[in-house]
This record gives sequence, structure tokens and C-alpha cells, in this order.
Amino acid sequence: MGLPVVTDSVQSYLAQVSRYPMLSAEDEFRVAERYYKTRSIEDAHTLVTSNLRYVVKIALEFRNYGCRLADLIQEGNIGLMTAVKKFNPYKGFRLITYATWWIRSFIQDYILKSRGLVRKSTKALKKKLFYKAPALADGSAGEEPSYVSHEELELKSDLSLDAPIRDDNSTHLDLLRDEGPGPLESVARSQESFLVRQEVSSALALLNEKERVVVEKRLMSDEPESLQVIGDALGITRERVRQIESQAMKKLEKSLLRIRQPLPQGA
Repeated sequence: MGLPVVTDSVQSYLAQVSRYPMLSAEDEFRVAERYYKTRSIEDAHTLVTSNLRYVVKIALEFRNYGCRLADLIQEGNIGLMTAVKKFNPYKGFRLITYATWWIRSFIQDYILKSRGLVRKSTKALKKKLFYKAPALADGSAGEEPSYVSHEELELKSDLSLDAPIRDDNSTHLDLLRDEGPGPLESVARSQESFLVRQEVSSALALLNEKERVVVEKRLMSDEPESLQVIGDALGITRERVRQIESQAMKKLEKSLLRIRQPLPQGA
């Protein structure tokens, strides 16, 4: 039981995936609960195909990074299938809300690898902020992508999704049986993207000297210092340190929220 592939255009692919019905919250829970208990491939296929159009919507956000949209969709589909395998329907939210992190993670990781953007020399402070980013930028984490229409797809190049998804020629549904990376590993890998790197640099630049010291010692340190200890070191009160921390977090949150926004055309 395979998934639709693009053979000539993304428009054609969207037409294929649009034939799969979207599940209501009640139907999705019923199918997801059954899959959670039985690991039925048929149920997994239903959960995946009912959300394929959302992968296209998310992939479109990354179309200005120089990668073929078809490849981004393929990677996003792998993320979706991984999410289906790990989804717990008893947590109380829709599958796509959970799957969005996985979809973005696989797409961003592909962009990194294809463009050689992974740098081992990333500063320790920035790396720690990468991993803290989801908590800071959580304002839009649970939003479901809106439906993608044919009119939104304006690419004319020849696009294909018929290549094997991995070097070992494994199929799409094989992935549902594979053990993928854990959620924390996926999130960390997701943040190792050029987009996040760019936003982190901008966010840190917004902090003044005292704010940066407080953020380093309170948010970035493996062993966070108390407000009193930091206050004594800076010659200010404990309450003042708390205020500085609060205003620094607001600056970081405002900047890091942009991580989840689509890139403007021509960026």
C-alpha cells in the first residue's frame, strides 16, 4: 500500500492527495487509537494520507532555500510518517499539531545537509539557545496549517518524488516500522537550521550587557545561578535581576517567534 508520488508537477501531486478525505477529530481519534493499540498498517496509511496536504503547505514555507519543492515534500512526508508512528492519541490534541514539529524537523534537516549549512563551530551559547527556542517560541507551536489550494502552487519545474526515501531503497511504509529518533533529538536537529541560526544571532544582539549576563547564567548555564548570586555579582538587588531576566525573555520571545513564520517571497 503506497503513497501518491509526483511524476510531473506538484499540482498533479496535490490533486492526488486531495482525493484522500480529511478526518474529523472523532474519526481521527478512533483510527489513531486503533493504530496505537494494533499497529495496523492500514490505519497508519489512513492517518498519513489524511494529512499529506498539510505537508505541502509546510513545505511551501521553505521553498526559497534553493531546494526542489518535491524533495522538501518528500522529507516532510517522512516526518509525518514518523509522527504517526509515535503519536499518542490520549494526549488530547490533533495529529497534525504533533506532526508539525516532525515535518519541519525533517525538512530543515534536509536543507541543512543539502546546502552544507551545518557548522561544528557553533558557539555554545547559541547552541543552548537553539535547544531552548521551542519553549520561547511556543506561541504558535500548536497551530494547524491551513489548507493549501492549487492556486498557491506556482512552480513550473519538473518535480519528482519517486526516488527512494533512503539509501537502502526502503519504502514509505517501511518507515512506519523503523525506529526513528526521539522527539527531543528531532527538535534539537530541527533547530540546527540556518533560519534558527539567523534568528538567534538577531535575538542575542537585542540584549544589553546585563541582560546577556543574566540570560547566560540563568537560561543558558547547565547549572543556573540564583537571582541572589547574580545580583551580588552585578551589585544589584535580587528583584532587579528578576526584572532584567523578565525583560530579556520578552525580547528573546519576540524575536524567536519569527522562527515559525514563513519566509517572504524573494528572501
